[in-house]
Amino acid sequence: MNSEILRTRIDAVGPAAAVLQAAGRLASNARPALCIVQANVHTLVTAEEDPAYERALGAAGLVVPDGMPLVWILRWRGHKNVGRVYGPDLMLMMCKRGAKEGWRCYLYGGRPGVPELLKQRLVTRFPGLNVVGTYSPPFRALSPEEDSAACEAINAVKPDILWVGLGGPKQDLWMYQHREKLDVSVMHGVGAAFDFLSGRIPQAPRWMMNVGLEWFFRLLVEPRRLWKRYTLTNVKFVYYLIMKELFHR
Repeated sequence: MNSEILRTRIDAVGPAAAVLQAAGRLASNARPALCIVQANVHTLVTAEEDPAYERALGAAGLVVPDGMPLVWILRWRGHKNVGRVYGPDLMLMMCKRGAKEGWRCYLYGGRPGVPELLKQRLVTRFPGLNVVGTYSPPFRALSPEEDSAACEAINAVKPDILWVGLGGPKQDLWMYQHREKLDVSVMHGVGAAFDFLSGRIPQAPRWMMNVGLEWFFRLLVEPRRLWKRYTLTNVKFVYYLIMKELFHR
């Protein structure tokens, strides 16, 4: 089941259901890739203001609620079994299963050195996990030649699942643009999971996550980078929600 919040379809699932859908796609080895988007307030506000991004989300195979405000709205609408699908947790759940199933994984994204450190931590935590490649692309846009070379490098090692850690909305647009170019079953945009699980940036305490205050913790950790996202964006979300969810209805 799913529900539309602002312009975005959100799949009303929990972590276990999300893993099952991804595992089913991996078992069938279907193409093009199932693109998994971690949706939060920033995702919805960006889609509200950017038609190209809205189209990318509409084409995604699974858009999960990675943000407590979305979970609360879905529950208010009657989706009682929905839960927060937190990107780092979902990645760990899938890596645990992947170590048993033999899934071939590729890490694309993060600052220089981060995907390599993340690989080391994941294979230590999940013995048998097969991480077949890593790549930290430059922060700038890749040239067509560089992009083609990166796609060829990924396809050459034949991963089953591609973890994309470029941050939103960049990673979701990247998956949309590359879903036909890459020979993988699943692409999962996990953003900050690369930094959290590699240990580069601390995660918020669980109690703050559970009450919807993770954004405040992250703002304290990275104020210069995130102040606009977590102040202006939150205000815009409330405004759009009131205008469209209440008055429009």
